[in-house]
Amino acid sequence: MQRVARAIYATLDADKEHFLLLVMNNKNRINGFKVISTGSLTASLVHPREVWRAALHLCAAAVIFVHNHPSGDPAPSQEDQEITRRLKETGDMLGIRVLDHVVLGNDRFFSFSDRGLL
Repeated sequence: MQRVARAIYATLDADKEHFLLLVMNNKNRINGFKVISTGSLTASLVHPREVWRAALHLCAAAVIFVHNHPSGDPAPSQEDQEITRRLKETGDMLGIRVLDHVVLGNDRFFSFSDRGLL
């Protein structure tokens, strides 16, 4: 998954933060993706409505959220933690599994799932 995300990010502006939705089928294989938001050097505005509208349109059984930190440090901010919590709650209501939220940095990444934060 990280390889796929980095390949997608290679086509995007490296100096901006981008929030990406990876859509999975019921066998947890990537079925599509959508760039939900492109922001500035330090932030990207993400609203659950935009995320879940795209997930529903792409017939998601499960999703993975990915965003980058142009600073290179993948440690999640308080805002990253809050939007992850809100998106997970909303996904639970919709019956769409949130498998992970990955923050990409320079040659490193942070996985909410790996850290037990989902």
